[in-house]
Amino acid sequence: MRRFVLSSSYLAFCLCFACADDGASEGAEETSGDGDGDTNLEVGDGDGDGDPGDGDGAPGDGDGAPGDGDGEPGDGDGEPGDGDGEPGDGDGDPGDPNAMVRFIAIGDAGEGNAGQYNVAAAIEQICADKGGCEFVLYLGDNFYNDGVSSVDDDQFQTKFEMPYADLDMPFWIAMGNHDYGELSFAWEKAAYEIEYSNYSDKWTMPSTLYTIDAYPNVDIFVMDTTRLMWNSQTSEQVDWLSGAVAGSTQPWKIAIGHHPYYSNGRHGNAGNYENLPWPPQAAGTTVKKVMDEQLCGKVDLYLAGHDHNRQWVQSTCGDAFKTTHFIVSGAGCKTTGFEHYGGGNPVYWEDDTTPGLMLLELTSTKIHTEFYDMHGNFEFERDITK
Repeated sequence: MRRFVLSSSYLAFCLCFACADDGASEGAEETSGDGDGDTNLEVGDGDGDGDPGDGDGAPGDGDGAPGDGDGEPGDGDGEPGDGDGEPGDGDGDPGDPNAMVRFIAIGDAGEGNAGQYNVAAAIEQICADKGGCEFVLYLGDNFYNDGVSSVDDDQFQTKFEMPYADLDMPFWIAMGNHDYGELSFAWEKAAYEIEYSNYSDKWTMPSTLYTIDAYPNVDIFVMDTTRLMWNSQTSEQVDWLSGAVAGSTQPWKIAIGHHPYYSNGRHGNAGNYENLPWPPQAAGTTVKKVMDEQLCGKVDLYLAGHDHNRQWVQSTCGDAFKTTHFIVSGAGCKTTGFEHYGGGNPVYWEDDTTPGLMLLELTSTKIHTEFYDMHGNFEFERDITK
């Protein structure tokens, strides 16, 4: 584990501006390497340490668990979600230009409060009305305020399994700053969330960095932006991300992480988080640098949380060949208000009044998005097309 030696005054400053999210102000509302000789941590890479996908009896390694071709859901045996023509499963195999995949994106949901239960119920109803959803992208801050203390921590039940008990689909997990503790650099806590994949029917986290390549027409790259905040193992993350994105042959490329690139919320834009350009650990200097170099013009969409609201920002990055769009969906159980630093970023739509979710439907030529509040009320839709 990498350790940091900080003065008390500097630690307090970083805690205020970079590490603490919104829990204190809201009250009640509120490994690098994969064992295969490279740093490209793909699903199914094994390190022999007992993590998912390494042949130790965990999901995805051919042991009879979901996704390994043994006749369980998601493995192409005719069950929902496997591209066999059942409702909501894409109606085709990966690479089929006529296939469609439907999924949910939410972040900052780990409270176990009424808002989380309401959003879960909305997901259940909306997906049922649509004909089924394949999976959920879970955008970090999975356990407020201090992460989990072991794989047996009761919070896995009270803040995940119980709220989502009626949802029968994989949750693909990203790490948030609170998942690394209130100071956001207790790196050992990631191992507990990875290991929990062995014991849950829906929690799915092979590593802190991994590619989701199990669905038609899209590769999804799961980043660890909290590591980038502290410039921890940055070169390893850059090597993995650049290789994974360059190696993708799917028509759509989506990256997800916890910290936003553009945001009108209290945390603001990368490189100027909290409306402060310094120190780097608070401002998100490394987050912006990595995204500028590895995402802009290389992926189509970046999804984040961190700010507890929902936004589709008009500002993009990229070039004439590929535009990168940015969406925040961080109202999985609670909200915080917009700040609109410096006048704010122009938006197609935004809301900070209610918890809610985003639904995405993806084909080979279009990403269709819809926003809903926690009561399942439709609010906004917009498309990205090729």
